[in-house]
Amino acid sequence: MTPHFLEGILAPKRVAVFGASDEPGTLGQVLFANLLAESFGGELHAINPHRETVQGRPCHRDLKTLGKPVDTALIATPARTVPDIVRQCGKHGVRGVVVLSAGFRETGEAGARLEREVQEIARKHDMRVVGPNCLGVMRPDAHFNATFSNNQALPGNLALVSQSGAICTAVLDWAESQQIGFSTMVSVGNAADVHFGDVLDYLALDRKTRSILLYVEGVRDARRFVSGLRAAARMKPVIVIKPGRNAESSRAAMSHTGSLVGADDVFDAALERAGVVRATTIGQLFAAARVLSDGHAVKGNRLAIVTNAGGPGVMATDRALEQDLALAQLSEKTIETLDGCLPAHWSRGNPVDVLGDAGPERFEIALRACLDDDGVDGVVTMLTPQAMTDPLGVARVTAGLAGSARKPVLACWMGERQVQPAREHSAREHLAHFRTPEAAVEAFSYLAAYQRNQRLLLQVPDPLSDRAGTDIEAARSVIDDALDDGREVLSTMESKAVLRAFRIPVTQTARATTLVEALAMTEVLGYPVVMKIDSPDISHKSDVNGVRLNIDSDAAVRETWHQLHADARRLKPEARISGITVERMHTSHFGRELMVGVMRDAVFGPVISFGSGGTSVEVLRDRAVALPPLNEIIIENMIARTRVAKLLKGFRNMPAIDEQALEQVLLRVSEMVCELPEIREMDINPLIVDERGLVAVDARITVDQDHAEAPAGAARDRYAHMAIHPYPAHLVDTHTLRDGTVLTVRPIRPEDARIEQEFVRNLSEESKYFRFMQSMSELTPQMLVRFTQIDYDREMALIAVHEQPDVGELQVAVARYTMDPNWKSCEFALTVADEWQGRGVGYHLMEKLMEVARARGMEMIHGEVLAANSHMLGLMQRLGFKISTSPDETDLKVVRRPLPA
Repeated sequence: MTPHFLEGILAPKRVAVFGASDEPGTLGQVLFANLLAESFGGELHAINPHRETVQGRPCHRDLKTLGKPVDTALIATPARTVPDIVRQCGKHGVRGVVVLSAGFRETGEAGARLEREVQEIARKHDMRVVGPNCLGVMRPDAHFNATFSNNQALPGNLALVSQSGAICTAVLDWAESQQIGFSTMVSVGNAADVHFGDVLDYLALDRKTRSILLYVEGVRDARRFVSGLRAAARMKPVIVIKPGRNAESSRAAMSHTGSLVGADDVFDAALERAGVVRATTIGQLFAAARVLSDGHAVKGNRLAIVTNAGGPGVMATDRALEQDLALAQLSEKTIETLDGCLPAHWSRGNPVDVLGDAGPERFEIALRACLDDDGVDGVVTMLTPQAMTDPLGVARVTAGLAGSARKPVLACWMGERQVQPAREHSAREHLAHFRTPEAAVEAFSYLAAYQRNQRLLLQVPDPLSDRAGTDIEAARSVIDDALDDGREVLSTMESKAVLRAFRIPVTQTARATTLVEALAMTEVLGYPVVMKIDSPDISHKSDVNGVRLNIDSDAAVRETWHQLHADARRLKPEARISGITVERMHTSHFGRELMVGVMRDAVFGPVISFGSGGTSVEVLRDRAVALPPLNEIIIENMIARTRVAKLLKGFRNMPAIDEQALEQVLLRVSEMVCELPEIREMDINPLIVDERGLVAVDARITVDQDHAEAPAGAARDRYAHMAIHPYPAHLVDTHTLRDGTVLTVRPIRPEDARIEQEFVRNLSEESKYFRFMQSMSELTPQMLVRFTQIDYDREMALIAVHEQPDVGELQVAVARYTMDPNWKSCEFALTVADEWQGRGVGYHLMEKLMEVARARGMEMIHGEVLAANSHMLGLMQRLGFKISTSPDETDLKVVRRPLPA
């Protein structure tokens, strides 16, 4: 791939520091001193028009007087001077700039104007800018400390990316005392240009980084943030800490960096779909990184606890249940094994209390028995120092078993002086160990959460789960009519019409503008009926006593008609009354009232919510949210997170609900969100569900003109309104070869790992060499992940498959592109199975791939082809590519072609 632009910023050869100074305590003085102290190996130039030397080094007035090329410029001057300096850098050919100065968007409108000016200048000169208002960047193994921090980070394999410079300094200071090292540190600050997504792109493929730590206060570009998270989380663990879990702290976070802060549970939902883990404290952040970077994978959340004291075992149990972990049920075989080896009065269950006089041997027996139990996913060993304990011996036993175990083993050494040898031994043997039961259990919870979220990461649902019967155009027509009338709130009738278009069952409803019409409707619907006030100005009908149930006579209809109007005029006199809706009363002996909703989060766009319904929905606040698109696995996870989930099963005389019907409604709502970006809010409340099915009794939809048409620059992406790009099912097609063979051409999916592996395995050695420039027998697990678990927002892989009787799909070719960091061009690769070459497969795939890239806004497609690969070079010529020799390698050809709009 084309080198990432951050490589030039994080590992530059020539650096200029604007504002370098000798004045103690100034930004420029600390920054320049850090670079000198780290013995940066590249060229380092001080730029300050008021100095001839800085800290013993020559100082230059500007880049013109310097007269040398510069890779990266570090700016530590007052905010008002930054635009001119950035302009100077652009004219000098500088590609990367780090603005450490404050005084921009975070200070108000004047600062925001300065920030926009910097952005425009950088864009004009094709430069990338880190900051402003940031601590700087650090690459310890390259001796590059471009920060004003007093810390010199140790080299290591953790990457830290943060919006807050203060958090960076605190984390670096704490990590130094714990001997924790870093591969990279990037403080993005206001993230005017370079944001989390860019840095995650770089770190995902950085061989020096094993785990990524993020401190996030707010997000400016949700699609790229989530896309970057998903790309990185496929390759290595990503752990996020985000403050602002309540309204007050969210406002503080927004004022700090000027980034948008959405609902906290929506942020959690985004992290789950991205396959990452969230921590709530700095200590938890490092604990999660420690256990996840060890590479342990868990199958579930069933935890066994081995302890020599009952109290800590109870504390650990409490924390496990609070973290939604399951205490493992030990098998009869395990109980029998422990019965034969432990004292008669051991706990005979989980936690396994080996008693206060237990030595290393007893701990070893208990730990080994738990690890051998198929019902256990991980073990926490806890020790309190008692008169007869041997902490170091227990640590040796635990570390020894952990080293060979296929399941994670975590340790908790409670106390201080007496258990210090155990801690030191654990550190030497890389055994994850903690001081409290709660911390050890939380560490295991990160492993369980990581496993669960990685499963969600693999989900790439279609925007439409089942196209049969869905009438998108009918729904869109209803919305367009409302917008043409200048209305944002659909009437009850219109809302239900939209639901019907997506095959969601609704109660039969009609609107009456006169009492006579209402009486006539009851003749058609039959008694009993429900009557509701219909007004575009009344969001919740119950607020004005606007719903009457079980109306069973003409007399009751007349009385209710007048009462509804009177109550509405009295409680909300300014409301416009459109009429009264009359609908057949839905009766269900075992019905549960649920709520399904859609809201547009300030950061992540459309979000689907599910939970308890009825008039008390705001009071109970029992909801779970998920980012669309949804599928069965995501829906199952969302429902399970609500309290009402337990009421959906059978209990007492209540039969279980029709779970499939509920699942189908949530899938239909997901389709609505994908295909109708105009929808701003939707409430189906109540949705009455029982053992026979369900029906939407009431619905309210609000729309807006802003999303009726795609914003400028986003018209090419039909799902630009969503944070997660759905599976691009509209690209699935068939292609008939000249000999009549029919191939299916479609985007790759994660479940294609098997046919992708088989495809590569069957390639000839020459084809493998032409594609990978090396010989290989098969794809490594990491390569399989990279090739089949793609993010459709930034890359595309089209495979051609041939359906074979009794065998299934056979992959015969693949063409893929990956966007360059500038998001304007992309690099492609093409491979065709040997026996399928020369039949036009590659030509068709490349045409289709270029069509997709063009539709995504790419202006150029390029690639590299070995000079010996004459067939590929011939194909490139027929496709209109320009071919040139690589300036770096003579046996390599560079091919490129513009993609005009």
